[in-house]
Amino acid sequence: MNALLMGLRQLRRDWRAGELTVLALALTLAVACVSSVNFFTDRIHLALESQANDLLGGDLVLASSNPVPAAFKTRATQLGVHLAETVEFPSMVLAGERTQLAALKAVSEAYPLRGHARIAHALFAPDEPIAGGPPPGKVWVHGRLLSELGIEVGATVTVGAATLQVDAVLASEPDQSEGMLFNLAPRLMMNLADLPATGLVQPASRVRYRLLMAGEAAAIQSFRQEWQPRLQPGEQLVDVKDARPQVRTALDRGEKFLGLAALVSVLLAGAAVALAARRFVSRHLDNCAVMRCLGAEQRFINRLYLSQMLWLGLLASMLGVLLGYLAQGGLVIVLGPLAGVELPPPGARPVLWGMLTGMITLIGFALPPILQLAGVPTLRVLRRDMGRVRPNTVLAYGTALGAMLILVILQARDITLAAIVFFGLLLIVLLLGLLSLLLLRLLRSLKTRADDTWRFGLMNIGRRPAQSVIQMVGFGIGLMALLLLAVVRSDLLDEWEGRLPADAPNRFLINIQPDQLPAVRQFFAGEGIAAPKFFPMVRARLIAINGKAVNEESFANQHARQMVSREFNLSWASELQADNQIISGRWWNENDHGRAWLSVEQGLAKDLGLAMGDTLTYSAGGQEFSAGIVSLRSVEWDSFKPNFFVLAPPGLLEEFPASYITAFYLPSERYTVLNDLIQQFPNITVLDVAAILDQVRRIIERVTLAVEYVFIFTVLAGLMVMYAAIYATLDERIREAAILRTLGARRGQLLGSLVVEYVGLGFLSGLAAAISAGVVGVVVAQRVFELTYVPGPTLWLGGMLLGAVGVGLAGTLGTRFVVDQPPLRTLRGD
Repeated sequence: MNALLMGLRQLRRDWRAGELTVLALALTLAVACVSSVNFFTDRIHLALESQANDLLGGDLVLASSNPVPAAFKTRATQLGVHLAETVEFPSMVLAGERTQLAALKAVSEAYPLRGHARIAHALFAPDEPIAGGPPPGKVWVHGRLLSELGIEVGATVTVGAATLQVDAVLASEPDQSEGMLFNLAPRLMMNLADLPATGLVQPASRVRYRLLMAGEAAAIQSFRQEWQPRLQPGEQLVDVKDARPQVRTALDRGEKFLGLAALVSVLLAGAAVALAARRFVSRHLDNCAVMRCLGAEQRFINRLYLSQMLWLGLLASMLGVLLGYLAQGGLVIVLGPLAGVELPPPGARPVLWGMLTGMITLIGFALPPILQLAGVPTLRVLRRDMGRVRPNTVLAYGTALGAMLILVILQARDITLAAIVFFGLLLIVLLLGLLSLLLLRLLRSLKTRADDTWRFGLMNIGRRPAQSVIQMVGFGIGLMALLLLAVVRSDLLDEWEGRLPADAPNRFLINIQPDQLPAVRQFFAGEGIAAPKFFPMVRARLIAINGKAVNEESFANQHARQMVSREFNLSWASELQADNQIISGRWWNENDHGRAWLSVEQGLAKDLGLAMGDTLTYSAGGQEFSAGIVSLRSVEWDSFKPNFFVLAPPGLLEEFPASYITAFYLPSERYTVLNDLIQQFPNITVLDVAAILDQVRRIIERVTLAVEYVFIFTVLAGLMVMYAAIYATLDERIREAAILRTLGARRGQLLGSLVVEYVGLGFLSGLAAAISAGVVGVVVAQRVFELTYVPGPTLWLGGMLLGAVGVGLAGTLGTRFVVDQPPLRTLRGD
């Protein structure tokens, strides 16, 4: 208890003396960064848990790619379960001469069984909850759809062959299963009774049927146990625990990503903590020697400084949690709308997580050198040259690496991902460190050719190589992150967009029925547009590989699980497209038409573990067929032309229900052509690629903005590393300045040397950051985007300029007072 009280009193004394300012600020910054991310993600998870039933629209849902069997509905009704139905698919909506792709949703009279939709009676007007769905003849539409069509509530829209009136603005729906993040087309909700009149549901149409169920828990559980084994391919039972699985998956990934981004700030702050701890140790050597002379045992001194650090860790972590709570408001503004849910207040988990992060950072980076104070000899009281603490390198670096690994595992929550991130960070730090050493060596040739001010400033960089490298690595990581986000990201997007030719297809037509092909070709000819190539599509589900049944549980790969959980679009072709290339096997000729052969895209083959000669069994239109793999293909998916994972020769798939797809280029000024097309063929859906890309780009911009927001903490942590490095050598700088002033150096010369030192340090840091960002950009471009990326001059100039100005200004302002200290006071030790 005495050690705890003395630790608290000593903490107060050292705080007034400014000893622990840097250490506390760095620790607070680390906790604030992690807490801000955790507060935001915790609010999202709490929203999904508290609104699970409402988010599902019922207690249990059957989702199917085919109409729900009558026997299913009959059995549910017999058990006293209430039912509601929805049918969802994309479709074109017309209003006057304007068309817009909408996510159409037809609902039955009983919809929804849980929760309420919210509607407004005018665009931007306050919304209110309402029981049920739109009445027959009426539709509710999302505000974005009204804006795109240029209409108001009360206007009429054409949906397929039916004309319906806009009755309200749809603000939210209880079972919006994918949230705003995934709805690239705005919602239009209509009554299920109006669906037949539209004529939009045709054979081979991509339609999603959902049967919502609600009732007593025992009845729901009994029904699920009875029907789960009887589900057919394409059918899935979902309960409240599975509500919004896409949103949960996306948020889990986003939480990991933002958490790892915040981790960079934590590790930088840890470096600042370690530097501050070194100065703390050097300034407490005399105190420890005096306590040893007065009979203090080594164990007592350890407890004293341990309690002092624990008090500091608790107070700094609490302040960091408070700042993190305030900072998470920025993430809510940026990313909150993408979740599509109302966010409740956060729980206690982020508080505990922040406190844990703070204590791990403190223990890993600060305690090892501080606890060595107990070994200071008593003779230091008489001889000041004795008693310097020689840090245990293995203990110090081992503990720091251990703390770093623990923090990475806690943030990644995945051993494999944690290992990748851990060693990736070590490689980046190693790269920056080597570059820093190389650049410091290059400075030697400049020292002899410069005047006194420049020579002394550059000598300061080279004279403290360890401190200079640490500062350059810290600033290099912060600057590299900013360069990656600000320069490399833009360059990669420009490079990707530059690969698209000016006349690349920008409109896709889907759901074209076979009997409509002659009329559609004639329509293109009448409009003076070259008829594009039409590709058949057959919806089929993979049910077996080499005679062995497969399902989601058959694969560990997430992409493979997603592929087998839904239907494939199969097609047939006699000729290989120019953007396809045979990797292994061979393409078929006319003599092979009708054979049970398949050509599979190499990425899909890798995910599913397929090889040449494997036999795939599909279910299509209630029938099964099997075919062998005779070739593997590479596909240029970014060509914006229709492509397929699996192709067959002509004569194999024609007996199954099929629709057609095509793509063509249409200048923006000829948008009226689409209006005429939809009026003549209301079942055809037009996908505007440019509009979809704009939606995706807006989502990417929001996510990028959130990452940049988190990296503000990284920049602050980089500044903290620099300030800690400055602070660690402050006593030495004050003595040097006093000696130089005594020997005749002018104040202006000393100040100029400081400017040269920190501008040079920032310049070198920016150059190292630009090189590292360029290397990361090249790797990402080749491995992720399959692009050839060459870093441009903007990256190099931006890095060097940002580093020179930012670091130079901060470093000069932080040490300017050194040259103002009276030399006599310093030399006398006052």
